[in-house]
Amino acid sequence: MGSDPQYIKFPDLTLAQHVFNLSNPSCPQTVRQTSLKKVQDAISENKMAPFYRHLAHPVEGILNHSGEGVPQHQASSTKSLITSNMLASRKSPQKIDFPWDESLYQSLVEDNKKELDAFQKEEDEAEEAAGDTEVLAARGKRAEFWARVGDKDKAMESHETLLEKTTFLGTKIDLVLAMIRIGLFFGDTLSVRKNIERANTLIESGGDWDRRNRLKAYKGLHLLTIRSYSGAAPLLLDSLSTFTSYELCSYSALVIYSVLAGSLSLKRVDFKAKVVDAPEIKAILGSGEDRVAALTGEVSSGPSAKDEEMKDASTSRATPGAATTAVNLTTLGAGSGVQAEAEVPVDFSPLADLVSSLYNGNYRSFFVALAAVEDNFLTQDRYLYEHRAWFVREMRLRAYQQLLQSYRVVGLNSMASDFGVTVDFLDRDLAKFIASNRIACTIDRVNGIIETNRPDDKNKQYADVVKHGDALITKLQKYGQAVRLRGSERS
Repeated sequence: MGSDPQYIKFPDLTLAQHVFNLSNPSCPQTVRQTSLKKVQDAISENKMAPFYRHLAHPVEGILNHSGEGVPQHQASSTKSLITSNMLASRKSPQKIDFPWDESLYQSLVEDNKKELDAFQKEEDEAEEAAGDTEVLAARGKRAEFWARVGDKDKAMESHETLLEKTTFLGTKIDLVLAMIRIGLFFGDTLSVRKNIERANTLIESGGDWDRRNRLKAYKGLHLLTIRSYSGAAPLLLDSLSTFTSYELCSYSALVIYSVLAGSLSLKRVDFKAKVVDAPEIKAILGSGEDRVAALTGEVSSGPSAKDEEMKDASTSRATPGAATTAVNLTTLGAGSGVQAEAEVPVDFSPLADLVSSLYNGNYRSFFVALAAVEDNFLTQDRYLYEHRAWFVREMRLRAYQQLLQSYRVVGLNSMASDFGVTVDFLDRDLAKFIASNRIACTIDRVNGIIETNRPDDKNKQYADVVKHGDALITKLQKYGQAVRLRGSERS
């Protein structure tokens, strides 16, 4: 049995989401006001002087509108204390009403100094009269302090120092996981990737089951943020049944990430087994009887799950399941590891419609559900926001491929009608994918048809060999001309 996880309280990743909401133009005004109140309360409650300066300082604050009221040379020469990528846009943020209060900042700085002095005194006393365990405990408080007040550089430095002095494997893993969260908080992808590799090495050297399971969710979320949905999907979906990493994200968010990653990257058979028929997902996205059956354990998924043949688009008019009402998932997290905070009920109906319409081939409803998913989830989440246009484009491609793979010839008007779009839009959209070799078909606007021309595997392999062979011969010829080998040297 492993020890209880440590260093999991800070940083609070929900706070980073609130900062994102402040800079997100698509975020409703009421949500922005709520997020502003949450950020201000967190700064006051946790004495976050460095983080307050990072956000609201007239010169260095990332929420400050182009340094208004500050001389330009002074604004450009001053370096921010904390580097981060927390906003919705890398461009200059819009003007946000986040006032700078110098007296508040100075009071927070004084409070921070008092805490640091107390930590130093405790550490000195432990070195004189106690053992290594007490010294490490005092240093651990300092590391948590820097993570709590939002100073990225000092938090990373203090965690690294503590990691070097720690001998217990479980504590080392917890420290590296904390550094991963610090990287996620400030949007430092390189730091997250480096520490995930370190955590993986430590886990392989003898980590317990709970920490292995936590790292799986961490890796899945990281892969999601770098647009590697094919790698993220199996990790996130596997985490659904054993999720305890509430310091990372809520269970509601995990469900959203898992379904989106699986819908985009999994093959049709795996999509049915791991998303459509998965009991953990059915318990949330299912309607009526399906949800009850999943919650009571009457249904299960696996290799035996049947995968029906895809029906023709003209005859497949299955209506998506009844709209799923808002679901509160707080109770699902009770008693498992860290106690989950109360979650706001989430309306999963757009996600449920997306899954059912994609699998059942109801493409008109699929496009409507995809737009709703973009509005309700992709544009509102700090991890999904940057890749929202790419995700929507890839999902359209998946739907096109799924329909076209069943036909040799498809009517252009018929396909446009199936998707609920105009012929001109479908023509332009398909042309982009055809030009980039993502869809093997040709469009005949004169006859109003789309003709698929998928080569079989042997012909494709032969064409690849010829193509690569020609490229190799060309390179060898250029190399020979460059070195100008004599006849005796050629032999």
